[in-house]
Amino acid sequence: MPETFTFGEMLSARSVIGSTLAELGEDHEDLWVLTPDIGATLVEFREKHPERFLDVGLAEQVCVGIAAGLAYDGMIPVVSGMLPFLSMRTLEQVRTDVCYPNLPVKIIGTHGGLVGNGGSTHYAVEDLSLMCSLTNMTVTSIGDPLMVGDIIRQSMTMSGPIYIRLAVGKKDMILYEAGRHEVRIGQGIVARDGQDVTLFTHGTTVAQALTAADQLAGEGLSVRVVDMFTLKPVDEDLIARCAGETSGRFVVLEDHLAYGGLATRVADVVADRGIRLTSFERLGIPQVYAGFGEDEQLRDKHGYGLTATLDAVRRAATTAVSAGV
Repeated sequence: MPETFTFGEMLSARSVIGSTLAELGEDHEDLWVLTPDIGATLVEFREKHPERFLDVGLAEQVCVGIAAGLAYDGMIPVVSGMLPFLSMRTLEQVRTDVCYPNLPVKIIGTHGGLVGNGGSTHYAVEDLSLMCSLTNMTVTSIGDPLMVGDIIRQSMTMSGPIYIRLAVGKKDMILYEAGRHEVRIGQGIVARDGQDVTLFTHGTTVAQALTAADQLAGEGLSVRVVDMFTLKPVDEDLIARCAGETSGRFVVLEDHLAYGGLATRVADVVADRGIRLTSFERLGIPQVYAGFGEDEQLRDKHGYGLTATLDAVRRAATTAVSAGV
């Protein structure tokens, strides 16, 4: 079975954001970029299009409000900053000023999940649940830095808002060979095929899922890894297909609260469509404030690191099909 990913090649997602926005600014005279004092990524755009760049300082609510005003005036605004604050501090502005009138505001941010060692105030771990609950909002979580450019380009023609979640964005692993997968908002990627268990994931944990699948292949387990980088609208047809093709055995891994993120989205599809599963496990952050530590250390501490992932997939794989409910 050919591998559809490569390890060891690193790239900054932030640099991809900066270069992509600078490039798009040449073709889209209505593109504006705003930031709440997190503008190091945006130097290229600021230098090329200073009249359409705005740093409001540490005032995330103001930033989103101005973006909404620009959108009302026919512009295409991008807000770039840190997600713990763009998802929590600005929630009312995002809901009422952006989502209610369904404006084409793009919210791009870093520090999604337990990354950056900033402590609980600086972790975005509730963000996907919050954003998925908002009417009209499209929600994505990107693991491969090269995908960021694809998603930003596609978002330029969207009529409504989009939320783009990244990790720290300074040193990210390239996961996919160029041209191997079609990247489309709303469609999941089968990053690695398999028949025994489907391992759904997104964002920072895609690399961990692929590592787990590679190790388990040595034990004779065939694990399908699905990068469900769009959480809303989630790829319902792919979820249903995976249930049929991997004997209804699902594990969901994510750097987010275990309830409210991708696992909840998958479970909703299963319930709504009446899909019969053999096993279902969710791996994520329990209902605790995670504390300080490096991301891998915190994943192990809270039960969704590599070892926990291997164990969960093994359990799912050994569940008898007749036990499905």
